[in-house]
Amino acid sequence: MAENGKKTAIIIGNGRMGQLIAQTLEADGTFELLGMYGVENAAELDEQAPAADLALDFSNKAGLSHTLAYVRRTGAALVSGTTGYSEEELAQIRGLGDAAPVIWSANYSLGVAVLRRLAAEAARALEGFDIEIVETHHNQKADAPSGTAKLLLDAVAPDGADDVTYGREGMVGARPQGQIGMHSLRGGTVAGTHEVHFFGPDEEVCLTHRATSRQIFVNGAVAAAKRLVQKPAGFYGFDELMFA
Repeated sequence: MAENGKKTAIIIGNGRMGQLIAQTLEADGTFELLGMYGVENAAELDEQAPAADLALDFSNKAGLSHTLAYVRRTGAALVSGTTGYSEEELAQIRGLGDAAPVIWSANYSLGVAVLRRLAAEAARALEGFDIEIVETHHNQKADAPSGTAKLLLDAVAPDGADDVTYGREGMVGARPQGQIGMHSLRGGTVAGTHEVHFFGPDEEVCLTHRATSRQIFVNGAVAAAKRLVQKPAGFYGFDELMFA
């Protein structure tokens, strides 16, 4: 807690998302920003970085060890939006919930949260329909498919999908019943578009979310942060935190 009574925060990741978060925190006034940590100074998180009430991590999976060390050392609440993690790495983030309030989401847009709910409902209602997920992002995005696409896959196949194909090529034959297609498009400056297609006999349902700027993700992350710092230690889902 700062001397002025504000909660304090640090930002891990000084790329475009990190810069937008810093600007939004300054404009909002709820948190006092103590510092930003990128590749060049991430090692300071292990022992030197000041203890804050909140850490917002929108960096790269390569820096996970520093994020883990910081939260364990300080007990800071963690809002993580870094993508590309393996299941083992995500388990390490969830494990931080033993010591601090933690949330990880591949997408902090409220609209995407609603899309995920709608996709789950459609999958239940349209049993037997063929499902294809298409995500589009800018040409600098490092991981594919996007973390949001993976969340949508979990929504339409909550018990796990037995057959997921990542694009198709060659003489693939007839589409197997129950297969889910996952497709990644990359180009230009697209902030993010996600589509979930349900194909049935003579009809198609398509649910779409289109982001026109990264600010929607920043706004959602800051809104989640305000709620998270009031929570006890534990791992929270975005839907749980925002809609419960």
